Amino acid sequence: MSQASFENICIFHIMEGLRDGLTHFSKPSRAALIYAEKPDSPPRIFDPLDLLSGHEPKLRDFYLYSSQWRGNAVTTNELRIIDAEDNGLDLTGIISLGARSRHMHYQAWFTDEHPDMCSVGPTKRWLEFAAGLVSQNFATRDVQNLDTAGFVLQHCATHAIRDYIVDERSRQGWWDTQIRVYPFLDAVLGVSSTQEEGEWPRGRVVVVEPSQLDKVRFVCRFPALEQPQLADTKHVRKLLQAVEESGRVLVSDGKRMLGIAIGPMPGAYLAAQFSGHHGFLWIKDSLVCSFSDGRFHSSNLRANLVQLEELLLETDMDMGDQHTLLQIVSLMVNRVRDRKHGCTLVIDTAKEQLSMSGQHFEKPLDLQESSQLKLACSLAKLDGAVHVGRDLKLHGFACLMDGRIVPGENRARGARFNSALRFTAEHEEIIVVVVSADRPVSIFKDGVELTAQCRFQPIGGLTRPPLLAEWIMS
Repeated sequence: MSQASFENICIFHIMEGLRDGLTHFSKPSRAALIYAEKPDSPPRIFDPLDLLSGHEPKLRDFYLYSSQWRGNAVTTNELRIIDAEDNGLDLTGIISLGARSRHMHYQAWFTDEHPDMCSVGPTKRWLEFAAGLVSQNFATRDVQNLDTAGFVLQHCATHAIRDYIVDERSRQGWWDTQIRVYPFLDAVLGVSSTQEEGEWPRGRVVVVEPSQLDKVRFVCRFPALEQPQLADTKHVRKLLQAVEESGRVLVSDGKRMLGIAIGPMPGAYLAAQFSGHHGFLWIKDSLVCSFSDGRFHSSNLRANLVQLEELLLETDMDMGDQHTLLQIVSLMVNRVRDRKHGCTLVIDTAKEQLSMSGQHFEKPLDLQESSQLKLACSLAKLDGAVHVGRDLKLHGFACLMDGRIVPGENRARGARFNSALRFTAEHEEIIVVVVSADRPVSIFKDGVELTAQCRFQPIGGLTRPPLLAEWIMS
């Protein structure tokens, strides 16, 4: 096989595996690679889904007008990582990581930075795996390994999270640790998918470094011969009932459950917060990722209302009122999502209030008052929409949205979705936010869903990636 053919196949399989794995860990994701095999090779780019489109000026200045990125050749078998903060290539909305090795002199990997990520750390470790696989395969040049390389990158979530946790705890000074992260991550997923009397787990499990246990404020401790193993997920699930809806936590040393404690925990402890169908993983006070359905995810599970913010900026509302209205809607949306029921919010930005068919008040509810905002969240449970005006007041609930049929309707999405399309198509100063019972949030304006996710097509072709200079010029 020719040099160019191996290069094409290697990069293609690793890119596809990386993109598929990141898409399952986060939202639909793109990936791109800039590389130079030899110290004097011209840089090439593989960006099949236009992730780097719009960043051409910065890439031109960094790679074509400067040679600082080339650095020194690596003579050992190690993979040297170059972070974006170190090499000066920091692109807005993009996570990047560079690497050098003996067999691939330079490579820089890029992927989408989604706005709802708990942390970019695990994704950077994922990019590091991709860089390592490129280097290994260019060293062996065995085409039979390439399918395996792509498959490995599809299933790296647990490994990426583990490596990030180890790196972050080491950065905080915990080099000599007795905590083994893999068993803890396995236990978290096991407990999260175990019901007890029909209820999903709630409560907090904390893993503390054994050398720091004397600083833990235990309420009670279990005898040494009766300490359940952390791997016994059914037993741990039962014990969680003792710390539900309280300030108490279950404490482990990474192997066994030691007891129940309260108060702050010492050192760079690990914590898993179980919240029913989902939960969150922490290193001390830093959020790492979420978990649900037996898998880890990058999302913080908070509603992404960027499109709503942009729509409000286009109105003639006062900037202060825009900010307050966005906060009100955000709180209502997240409260509804946490309670696992759907709702529809009609945001009326017109100066002349729209008259909607529904239940009204003698005096509209002032949503800037905490008690009335809580009442509005409860009213959102009722069938129909809640009507929020530009005056930051709730004017009605259980409101009906009607309209004529429009393009883009989807019978699979239900009545809320299609009613929002029709209603916003006929009222240009209306924004509708629909929250589904299974958590997704959709924003509608002028008969269009602005939050529709793009479905990226599979990468086609195995042609050699173009030179970066040609790509920029084209």
